[in-house]
Amino acid sequence: MFDNPTALFFKFLKFGLVGFSGLLLDFGITYLTKEKLRWNKYLANSLGFAVACTSNYLLNRWWTFRSADPGIAVQFSKFVLIALVGLILNNLILYLLTEKAKLNFYVAKFCAIVLVFFWNFFFNYFFTFTL
Repeated sequence: MFDNPTALFFKFLKFGLVGFSGLLLDFGITYLTKEKLRWNKYLANSLGFAVACTSNYLLNRWWTFRSADPGIAVQFSKFVLIALVGLILNNLILYLLTEKAKLNFYVAKFCAIVLVFFWNFFFNYFFTFTL
């Protein structure tokens, strides 16, 4: 169940690299829908988050955790559940930082992503990708 510290570090690092690719997807889709298509910022944020979540699941299953779990539907459901809680946290942090702290939307979004990253890694490590 628990990896040695070196293996855990490398999983954390890989999860971070996958997360960075998701961040690029998330920001790109959010920018496109918010700025170019003029969607509501929370809807645009949610769409970017959802696309990045799906990409992140596939990459983490294959590369980070090297999962061969045949119950892919259950595993993906767990990943999505954790991501949905993460999305709620992400939007809450985004709201607090933009509306209350008056930070720039994209600075606030970056802060939210970094904070939610820790939630996502540890809950996926202990809940989604362990057998």
